[in-house]
Amino acid sequence: MSSTTTSLAYRHRIPVGTLPVWQVILLGLVTAIGPLATDMYLPAFPAIDRDLGGGPGSAQITLAAWLAGLAVGQFSQGPISDRLGRRVPLIGGLLVFSIASVGCAMSHDYHMFCMWRFLAAVGGSAGVVVPRAIVRDIATGVQGARIMSQLTLVFGLMPILAPSLGSLVLSFGHWRWIFWIAVIYGVLGVIAITWTLPDTMPREKRIPMSVSNVLWRYVTIVREPMFLSAALLMGCSAFVMFGYLASAPIVFEHILGFTPGQFGLFFGINAAVFITGAQINARLVHLVPLHVLLLRGVCFSALAGALFLALAIAGLAGPAHPVLVCVMISLVTGSLGFVNPNATVLAFTRHGHHAGSASALMGTLQFTVGSLSGALLGCLPMDTVLPMVGVMMMGITGMLACGLWHRRHAEAG
Repeated sequence: MSSTTTSLAYRHRIPVGTLPVWQVILLGLVTAIGPLATDMYLPAFPAIDRDLGGGPGSAQITLAAWLAGLAVGQFSQGPISDRLGRRVPLIGGLLVFSIASVGCAMSHDYHMFCMWRFLAAVGGSAGVVVPRAIVRDIATGVQGARIMSQLTLVFGLMPILAPSLGSLVLSFGHWRWIFWIAVIYGVLGVIAITWTLPDTMPREKRIPMSVSNVLWRYVTIVREPMFLSAALLMGCSAFVMFGYLASAPIVFEHILGFTPGQFGLFFGINAAVFITGAQINARLVHLVPLHVLLLRGVCFSALAGALFLALAIAGLAGPAHPVLVCVMISLVTGSLGFVNPNATVLAFTRHGHHAGSASALMGTLQFTVGSLSGALLGCLPMDTVLPMVGVMMMGITGMLACGLWHRRHAEAG
């Protein structure tokens, strides 16, 4: 790192317990690389199938390559950020994401496209891991939950905007333009971080990195019940959300008969409900203990999920009453706005000295558990809303079990 870059990194230290609004927005936009790069190219699947010669359904494999890259990248980014600080891995990851996105935009071979998507995800995973570690560096407890809820607000806007943006790009140009936009997004992120974001991890706190050191650190973290219960709770939350996302196009457009425009409108409304839940949570963390607020969110999700399942079995939540399906989904996903920020902060409570590794392990567990819902739905007949509701309820049941486990250890001190 040059002396100029180093001076920029340390010229202004962020006071402990605070994060300026513009830096929250910046970190939220960096974190949003995941949903941007996932959701924006979904409308281009038919064109990608046709142009790259992979055959019908091959675009789904490119999505699997992206998700696999996220899992691998998150597992490695945490220890790297604990060793090198937060800025260098974040800048390096965004550079890899940008270069690999150029490869995606210029690929004419299906297998090369999959390789570039995998590499883009490995780089982009820094945007998932490092911002959470930055929040843990400067704040814990109530203040950490408040900042995490603010990040959720910015991050949550991307699932609303990305599919519509992808469709808009396709209406004016080629699907490759989507990846050129991703390149620009990544480069702007590199510039903004390089010139405006200090490193929140002092050199004296950085941890030497070796294979044995990294593995022992992961073992130490995962053996701590407060972390493991909260991280698995986040995984079950992702199981619920991925189950909804994986089945939503079929449920809404084929079973409920929504037009693409109506589906896009509900998709946006539902994301807004999730954001609203996170912002209400940001106000309540000053009044209610975090572990209590977390369990209340989980219990509300369980009640909403159980009611949704009963209505679906009775035939009331289905094609005859599509609005009821929308309301019940919004109740479930809205409750996750109370769960995710608090579970994230509580998982890091005892791991501030290696927050990067803890963030990476949480992300890997979250993705691994969450991705199982899509695989499960692929084995079920999707002719009613019941498979979606059943899979979501499985995740909610796991959330409830992990929430009760976490409460026991939180109350024990």
